[in-house]
Amino acid sequence: MNMDKKTYARYVEARAPRSPIVKDCVRAFLVGGGICLAAEGVIQLLLGVTEITRDEASAWTSILLVAVAILLTAIGVFDNIAQFAGGGTLLPITGFANAVASPAIDSHSEGLVLGIGAKIFTVAGPVLLYGTAAGTVYGIIYWICTLIWA
Repeated sequence: MNMDKKTYARYVEARAPRSPIVKDCVRAFLVGGGICLAAEGVIQLLLGVTEITRDEASAWTSILLVAVAILLTAIGVFDNIAQFAGGGTLLPITGFANAVASPAIDSHSEGLVLGIGAKIFTVAGPVLLYGTAAGTVYGIIYWICTLIWA
């Protein structure tokens, strides 16, 4: 079958399954919102039962979210939730915990150094690299703008 690029693109588009965008967005919203709602519930519970500040309650809640995301990743449940919810599980802290834990769990049989140590940031590494680089560039632009318009 010999086709040019435009003909092939039309061929693929005609046969590719349509994505249920509205359904996917609703699922992501409900699951992501549910995670945020649960986190706020934990914060309110900590504030009501203990004598800690809101910042401390938020920190403990973040630690709990990371631990739960890693546990769910380890037992294979997080992937099922992510399959259902799509982007809803990509809340920064739970998605990042999964992105770090998953390669570590997958490569633990290769040893601590060549397995876990070498592969733990294979997914999260580019996010850290380009996030830090973008933050630096935006910071420099902001600094220059403050010099100009201050």
